[in-house]
Amino acid sequence: MEKRVLLIGGGKSFMVTSIAKELREEGFEVIQSTCNVTEIEHIENKPNVYLVYVDDLEEMMEFFVYLRDRVVENDISISVIGSHDEIQKIYNTTTKDKIAAVFERPVNVKELGREMLKVVEKEEVRLQKKRILLVDDDGTMLRTIKSWLSDKYQVFMVNSGMAAITFLAKNEVDLILLDYEMPVTTGPKVLEMLRSEPATSGIPVMFLTVKSDKESVMQVLSLKPEKYLLKTMPPAELVSNVDEFFEKQKIKSYM
Repeated sequence: MEKRVLLIGGGKSFMVTSIAKELREEGFEVIQSTCNVTEIEHIENKPNVYLVYVDDLEEMMEFFVYLRDRVVENDISISVIGSHDEIQKIYNTTTKDKIAAVFERPVNVKELGREMLKVVEKEEVRLQKKRILLVDDDGTMLRTIKSWLSDKYQVFMVNSGMAAITFLAKNEVDLILLDYEMPVTTGPKVLEMLRSEPATSGIPVMFLTVKSDKESVMQVLSLKPEKYLLKTMPPAELVSNVDEFFEKQKIKSYM
């Protein structure tokens, strides 16, 4: 198990120093940062597990908005240390189900170390799941389909074709669910771009569409999408199609 954590908080704080020391004694690799977005973005090979020590929530609220967006886009794990009132306010910014663990001050650092081991174990299980990229300009549709798939898969979301290209330049996925009709760069155009680049040419793609007519299908036949999934299909049917695809991939790998 890879025990790595990004500890965010005032580096000179006695409590932050004590927490970092305890985590290291538990065998963690601890990378420390302040709640500065630029500083965090420049950290290479960042851990997926973030532990945030709240010392001035008013100054950190904008930072928690950034973390909320990171959770949605990249599925990082966030745990928080703060007072009861601070934690309740954070829930209003970053929904409760996005917080892996909370520790109310005054915090028992020994207990925190043990609980963070559980957080890392849970994150390791999640990271073993297949990775799916959802591409759709409709935010509601993105969140809805993600909610259907997240129990079984790692799901990442982007809201445009070019955002998908940018995401894939830095991240690997096992399947793309691609909206057929999007402004500026349409689904078929995105798939054409993916097929033209060696690094992305082999990524399986399924179209998400409200169009099942023969003309739409024929337009992209040469690009070999895996399937066309109607957005109007029941959730269980969409999930079943994705499950079936990965099951067939598994069978192929054994042949």
